[in-house]
Amino acid sequence: MKFPSSLIISLLSCALTGQLIAENAKPNIVFILADDMGYGDVQCLNPERGKIETPKIDQLASEGMIFTDAHTSSSVCTPTRYGILTGRYNWRTRLQRFVLYGYDKPLIAADRLTVPGLLKANGYTTACIGKWHLGMGLPEGEPNPIITDGPTTRGFDSFFGISASLDMPPFAFIDGDRFTQPLTTTKKWQRTGAAAADFEAVDVIPTFTRKAVEFIGAQAKTEKPFFLFMPLTSPHTPIVPNKEWQKKSKIGSYGDFVMETDDAIGQVLDALDDAGLRDNTLVIVTADNGCSKAARVPAMEKKGHFPSANLRGLKTDIFEGGHRVPFIVRWPDQIKAGSRCDETICLNDLMATSAEIVGATLPDNAGEDSVSILPALRGKPIPPQREALVHHAMEGDFAIRQGKWKLILCSHSGGVSDPKYNSVKATTLPENQLYDLDNDPGETSNLQASYPEVVAAMTKQLEKIIADGRSTPGKPQKNDAPIKMRKVHKTQE
Repeated sequence: MKFPSSLIISLLSCALTGQLIAENAKPNIVFILADDMGYGDVQCLNPERGKIETPKIDQLASEGMIFTDAHTSSSVCTPTRYGILTGRYNWRTRLQRFVLYGYDKPLIAADRLTVPGLLKANGYTTACIGKWHLGMGLPEGEPNPIITDGPTTRGFDSFFGISASLDMPPFAFIDGDRFTQPLTTTKKWQRTGAAAADFEAVDVIPTFTRKAVEFIGAQAKTEKPFFLFMPLTSPHTPIVPNKEWQKKSKIGSYGDFVMETDDAIGQVLDALDDAGLRDNTLVIVTADNGCSKAARVPAMEKKGHFPSANLRGLKTDIFEGGHRVPFIVRWPDQIKAGSRCDETICLNDLMATSAEIVGATLPDNAGEDSVSILPALRGKPIPPQREALVHHAMEGDFAIRQGKWKLILCSHSGGVSDPKYNSVKATTLPENQLYDLDNDPGETSNLQASYPEVVAAMTKQLEKIIADGRSTPGKPQKNDAPIKMRKVHKTQE
């Protein structure tokens, strides 16, 4: 594969800087991304209003650090994944609402530095095992095509997984740049499409888990550090817990699927322990957005389980329940067990954090919306490098967060919760929503009329972040497409 000269220069710069750190001092990095798991779905984060047992994640928290104010860059999955791997907001690209599908073209540009690309240039073996959902060169209608522009062209040495969500065709495992079996039949999990004969949704989480355990075991026999990105397909739809997990949670199949997800995470942690890699491995367990409406939330709430804890909203929404997520880390060599951080962070911060870990300096055209949280992992304050944090809803609506203040630049949820983005009710409400999250984390009292100066200042700040092409110090960059700060939605009666 031929890389653009600009990317080669960036990688060489990163690699040369990274040589300042001894190879054996670089930690392994395991980033596990649950799919549609709410902040309140983790027992230790929601002890009073959570009814799902998550012993493995809870144990991880007791051995490491809980971040209480961690956010995805969007309240739906493709945009968040883009932010994780590039350190840049998705809305700077062509994708300014909704998500990609299984046959869509790549969202990450070929010449953009990614987290695996950065780490690979600094001596890491990089692997992605799980749900990609960032587009690839996948010809539709061919039973067994060669796949181009997939994860192995965006910094990963290897990839085993599926192209998009588990309810999006094609329904088949991909190993590198080929399907493990040709697409010879048609299947349906909410959506209907081409499938491999032996592919079953219920087998996906066990297969990903086994592959991850095997990868860790193999890497333990080498001298190289590794980066494992493990984006799971659960507890996203189709909600298909295996037989051994069915009826375990007592609140329904979604709870069962969360418990199976917790167990899968536990198996990966056990593999690190068994391989003797525990102490010098940074493990991050988080989610790509909040719990989905498809989980039958009202029924769970009647049984006492609130997947967003005390937060408002769900997946797709601009409210906190849409994008504030579990974020639990363990790194025994660096992180004090049982610690907690209340600073506001974003999943985009993986890029800058990885760069600081390996001693690399990011070029101006990489990680434009990423800040290193390495100081926080070591129990120190994060330097004020980011102007503010920007949130994004499924329908493209914006919010901006600075300190205790959160300004939402629309009258509605931006997603599935009331007031919906296309509802008549939304037309009767103020065009801005301002919340004091220190005193009102549930976003119940709109203070926009009482603090017009805060609304004006934060609006201006968001305008600057959009115009500068970045939210961190550095040379201004260009966005990939024009950006409308306020969206106009058609009202449905």
